[in-house]
Amino acid sequence: MNNRTPGRHPDQQRRPGINITGRRAGTFCLLLSVLLAAQATRVQFFQAKGYDDNPANQRKAIERYDQPRGDILVAGKPVTGSTATGGRYDYKRSYPDGPLYAAVTGFSSQIYGNTQLEGTEDALLSGTDNRLAGWAVWSAITRKQNPGGQVFTTIDPAAQQAAMQGLGSQKGAVAAIEPATGRILALASTPSYDPGSFAGSSTADQQAWTKLQDDSDQPMLNRALRQTYPPGSTFKVVTAAAALANGVVSDINAPTSAPFPFVLPGTTTALVNDTSACDTPNMDLDTAMTLSCNSVLGYLGTQVGLDKMVSTAQAFGFNDARLDTPVRAARSNFDTSMNQSQVALSSIGQFDTAATPLVMAMVAAGVANNGTVMYPQLVDKLAKSDGSTVQLMRPQVYKQAISPAVAGQVQQLMADVVSNGTGTNARIPGATVGGKTGTAQHGVDNSGVPYAWFISWAKPSGSSNVPPVAVAVVIADSSATDVTGGALAAPIARSVMQAVLGSSS
Repeated sequence: MNNRTPGRHPDQQRRPGINITGRRAGTFCLLLSVLLAAQATRVQFFQAKGYDDNPANQRKAIERYDQPRGDILVAGKPVTGSTATGGRYDYKRSYPDGPLYAAVTGFSSQIYGNTQLEGTEDALLSGTDNRLAGWAVWSAITRKQNPGGQVFTTIDPAAQQAAMQGLGSQKGAVAAIEPATGRILALASTPSYDPGSFAGSSTADQQAWTKLQDDSDQPMLNRALRQTYPPGSTFKVVTAAAALANGVVSDINAPTSAPFPFVLPGTTTALVNDTSACDTPNMDLDTAMTLSCNSVLGYLGTQVGLDKMVSTAQAFGFNDARLDTPVRAARSNFDTSMNQSQVALSSIGQFDTAATPLVMAMVAAGVANNGTVMYPQLVDKLAKSDGSTVQLMRPQVYKQAISPAVAGQVQQLMADVVSNGTGTNARIPGATVGGKTGTAQHGVDNSGVPYAWFISWAKPSGSSNVPPVAVAVVIADSSATDVTGGALAAPIARSVMQAVLGSSS
């Protein structure tokens, strides 16, 4: 019997099954295509950053070093470079004058990362900053790497040279500021190091890094920005400003009510002076500053009171944990909770008071700038590789610490310290110089070698303009027999100020 459907070819009996199977296969292939597209989208878009940042992914590092890094410039000239390696990474960072500018540039290492300006401006220097692209969208699509940009610093090369030469083999730091703008003219820290010695990825680079890390003198510590020290008597500039601003003293040449001896409140301990010339009651403020009398300034600090001492210190930069240059500085400290005896000690730069050289330079600069403290800035502008401007930095007011009238009185106090007081080693012929010495005790029972400080400003004699330079110098460790701010730090400040005055004349 023939069971075939009349009029149909025999193969047509199987076509419905074939069609169903084909549709299923097509659907399955379509599903696979969708899943593949979804996976590609997930990897390329949503997980791309994770894969890019994975330490096992060397492609990004290879791309990063396949072109020269942009430069950091001082007075328009590069103080960094790039060297062809002939190895896996095409280029590594180089530093022609590495130790001279290490506190400014920081380092850029293929193994150990980036610090200082090399770190804060890394995107621009490496060419990954979107502002460097001609058309950002097209650059993102093509993943084309832009040439590294340029960082123009505020550093004055003559001032930087003078600072490093003055510090020499001593452990210390210098910060110099242009008072009217906040531009940092010198930033020096010793002992220094060569950032280029470990810029690559070789065994020699790793050995150089290990040697620096093991060095007890901590050459990689930026003492100008990242280390705080008791400021000693240099802090008396802040105390004098607070006393004048709050009416505790109105005339710097009139007798004060400061007793002698001055017994620390709540104790039986008298605050001693370094010279018997200070052992006089009711001494005027000008004489007390010229001789650096602890008893007078400690007493005046208690009369100003904790709250107003805190507010004045903070107006000059103390207690600011976010002071960026753009490199962040360590927080300088003036305690906000103290008893009266502690206020007295803090008012002469002891107890828990601690400051970076940068902040003490801000104190001197604020006084020189008629009471206006400017934000310290280390960068003038950011630019593309062809020099066209990406971002121009403009001066910014930090705080109005004291009035111009009070600033004028403090300027006179500081000028008298240099003219006939403890700061005579900072005198500059043909210039008006104001300063304040400091010798800060530290260590258990004050057994450590004292820190020698000097803060100052200078301008050409007869000039009514804002002084073009303010400086802070600290010597943290010295083999000298006379470890005082006047003997050790003042001559360094003088050489830095002379360098700036010479270049601005």
